[in-house]
Amino acid sequence: MKRVCFFGVLCCWLTYYGQSSWTKNAFISLKWNQGLVIPEYSDISYLAQHSLNSFEISWLKRTTGKNQTEQQYHYPEYGFTMFFTTLGNNQVFGQELALYPFFRNYFFRKKTLSMYHQFGFGLGFSNRRFDLVSNPLNISIGSHLNMHFDYQLGVKFRLNPTMSAETGLRFSHFSNANMAEPNLGLNMVYVHAGLAKSIGKQEALIQGIVPPCLRSHEFAFIYAAGGKHTRALQSTLYFTSSLSAEYKYRAFHKFFFGAGLDLFFDSSTKSELSVKPNSSYQPRDNFSSGMHASQEIVYGSFSFILQEGWHLGLPDILHPSKMYNRAIIRWRFNPNLLLQFSMKSHLQILDYPELGFGYYFHR
Repeated sequence: MKRVCFFGVLCCWLTYYGQSSWTKNAFISLKWNQGLVIPEYSDISYLAQHSLNSFEISWLKRTTGKNQTEQQYHYPEYGFTMFFTTLGNNQVFGQELALYPFFRNYFFRKKTLSMYHQFGFGLGFSNRRFDLVSNPLNISIGSHLNMHFDYQLGVKFRLNPTMSAETGLRFSHFSNANMAEPNLGLNMVYVHAGLAKSIGKQEALIQGIVPPCLRSHEFAFIYAAGGKHTRALQSTLYFTSSLSAEYKYRAFHKFFFGAGLDLFFDSSTKSELSVKPNSSYQPRDNFSSGMHASQEIVYGSFSFILQEGWHLGLPDILHPSKMYNRAIIRWRFNPNLLLQFSMKSHLQILDYPELGFGYYFHR
């Protein structure tokens, strides 16, 4: 009841001040989530003794079709979420508070019923972390500050012109991107339900004719750098970097498909090999190379990219799998220049984050 009263007072206050630009076409949403930790490892399954309870408040803004991209994506929404959750064991894992931006896209949209999926990525803070003396059982969270990834599938029911109800499923991942050890992280799945209330003037959607896609070829050269901790629980942050050459084909308004070549440098190799029996080190072991396939979802000057790579030429001697993966958020801020944030992994095992800068051109 307290949460309902708080939601009502907050919506009334925002509606009163609802004529500013940040409230136009905007909503405030409150959700309650009930979930559990996915038992990826037996130790985590044993320690996660309770179900997860979480609460969130979100600000989201509806697009109205002012450009072709908004119309191509059926008037998506974007915003920020503040998310609080228990983690299954208050003494070991503690609780998490996360703040992250998100992007919501509708794949079915009618006047009273809509279905969407939503991606969010940002920062999370945990009040409990691994400590060799005071908290040795927490092998999942090695730092207070972490990365938080969120994905939702949802159904929205319109109750009246200013209020709607939502429910669905969500998946969340919480870890520090290998910036501190241990870093097993936590994977969580929830059922969510809540209400959304408009807080400002709602403009009509603009209906336009989207022209056919102009197919094109894109070439890019990217240098990226990052850092990682080793699995040996060392405090040293080791330098990592990569150099990539990419080709993309734009077949549709929203999608690029392509391939590329990668060269990786990992300065932690010598330290990692030193704790492995019967292992020897050579300077060339710091380098590995490979080829990747990529799929890219484009929204204006921003895009989200998934890459699946295979080590060819120089092997990655620290990982037995020949496959590697990267998830990338890219911003083309100039007709020929781009910035990106990427996370390299080996299937479900995160390796390290990188910040990249590149040059691209079209043919």
